[in-house]
Amino acid sequence: QVQLVESGGGLVQAGGSLRLSCSASGLSFSSYAMGWFRQAPGKEREFVAAISRSGARTIYAEFVKGRFPISRDNAENTGYLQMNSLKPEDTAVYYCATDMILGKFGSAQDVDYWGKGTLVTVSS
Repeated sequence: QVQLVESGGGLVQAGGSLRLSCSASGLSFSSYAMGWFRQAPGKEREFVAAISRSGARTIYAEFVKGRFPISRDNAENTGYLQMNSLKPEDTAVYYCATDMILGKFGSAQDVDYWGKGTLVTVSS
């Protein structure tokens, strides 16, 4: 059974930083691309960032380029999202996801596995 567990969310002031972690089990983590989506209240789930199986390739939503580097440690079965220069509009539930195909992260409905999410709240 595939499990993805996010951690690291919380309350932070604008301009601050948080690091989200995604711990994976029940799958061969290094065989899957992984990524992050977010969903703000009243809005649709949107893509944030994704990383290839080896970590060699990364893709980002335009609104987080340069602020939220994504990384992974295949030996630890864990992915990360370092969130810097946070803004109030970054407030959302952040979800970790995995799929064997990096290209599928363009659409939330195409991605195979999901965590339950972690709440990030950025105060102004």
